Amino acid sequence: MAMHIVIAGAGDMGYHLAEQLSYDNKDITLIDTEREVLDYVSSKLDVLTVLGDATSIEVLQRANVDHASMVLAVTTSEKTNIVAAVLAKQLGAKRVMARVRNHSYLHGDNIKYFENLGIDNLISPTMLCSREIFSLIQNSSFTEVFDFEGGKLNVVGVTLDQSNPLVNQRIMDMSSNPIFDDVRIIAILRDQKTLIPRGSTIIRNQDHVFFISTKKHTQSILQLIGQEKKEIKNVMIIGGDDMALTTALKLENHYRVTLVNKDKDRCKWLAENLPNTLVINGDYKNVELLVEEGLEQMDAFLALTDSSETNIITSLTAKNHGVYKTIAHVDTREYIHISHSIGVDSLINKKLVAANEVSRYLRKGAVEAVSGIYGVDAEFVQYSVCKTNRLTKYTLKDLHFPDSAIVAGVIRGEEVFIPDGDFQLQVGDKAIVLALPQAKGSLEKLFH
Repeated sequence: MAMHIVIAGAGDMGYHLAEQLSYDNKDITLIDTEREVLDYVSSKLDVLTVLGDATSIEVLQRANVDHASMVLAVTTSEKTNIVAAVLAKQLGAKRVMARVRNHSYLHGDNIKYFENLGIDNLISPTMLCSREIFSLIQNSSFTEVFDFEGGKLNVVGVTLDQSNPLVNQRIMDMSSNPIFDDVRIIAILRDQKTLIPRGSTIIRNQDHVFFISTKKHTQSILQLIGQEKKEIKNVMIIGGDDMALTTALKLENHYRVTLVNKDKDRCKWLAENLPNTLVINGDYKNVELLVEEGLEQMDAFLALTDSSETNIITSLTAKNHGVYKTIAHVDTREYIHISHSIGVDSLINKKLVAANEVSRYLRKGAVEAVSGIYGVDAEFVQYSVCKTNRLTKYTLKDLHFPDSAIVAGVIRGEEVFIPDGDFQLQVGDKAIVLALPQAKGSLEKLFH
């Protein structure tokens, strides 16, 4: 029996979620008010569609929410999402999630009002993105940063060029360096393909390399790749919608933030709501204006407008003007795959961030967290070892792990391990596994 999932809203986010979930052979029904949108989706994906308003009880019944393991209300209307989620729960759905815009709903005690209504999770893509941007600014030498268990283990990504001491070296030859006791290379992105490295793998120029380390050894990675830690002080943001606002709010107490937006009235409103941000009204496509406003003194540049093209081009311009760290919000799937070769340091994508959050709740077995990586088909999955089975009886090298997966790190209470082949898991361990899609089935069996 496949798991039945109902998604209300077949827009960008609904489509992306349906696509992600259909890989896992889930049985998916999409509800939307527009016939063309549903026709497009069913021509691309193997899903059922229901035409109608997700706040209608009759429409929800047609979508069989009474048998649903999960209902995701992700239309562009917050009110629709809340009403649809509450009704779906009353009609018998096991778990319901609603996408919201209003961040105050997610603060402190406010969440419990929604839990009392039966909504299991609220999800705000912009809030998740601003959290990710904050973490990228704090760890500015890296293009991606994932942390597990509140940062006990970190995974970071970085592109290595010809001048890098690791380039043209075999991984097994590096291990004599004592840094590799606490740091390990766990994935390489090369020509848009993900490789899980073996001892014989050679690092090449322009490889995008992912390292795992304990929190206190993240700095060792910088030594290893021959980089200094760069202190970020001045940040420029372009854009003015929700994402720019949330991000500025998160950054303005830690950095000097300048925000440029072209709408005069919106600038007034932003200036009132961002007490510690310098808000400038002007056209951010005009490079001279950005230079006048201090672009060349900036350590980081965040392009968060609603146009992916503008964001990529202004980020490259900022790079040319000597800005150390550029982050662009990109909505278009095609661009995500080529990001590392374009030259923008980090990309952020609302749908992917939200999909990672949702898939945490959907995996079978003992999954605690999932993180997808931009442009990479592999993902990190955190499993907990909950009973004595094969996993705890053999060392990792005797477990016949699929080739397309690697145990990257293990958290045991307060202790953290970067395991080798002789490591043995225990009940209660949390294992962080990097897995390509084809490994999913065998991992679920192993950890079940």
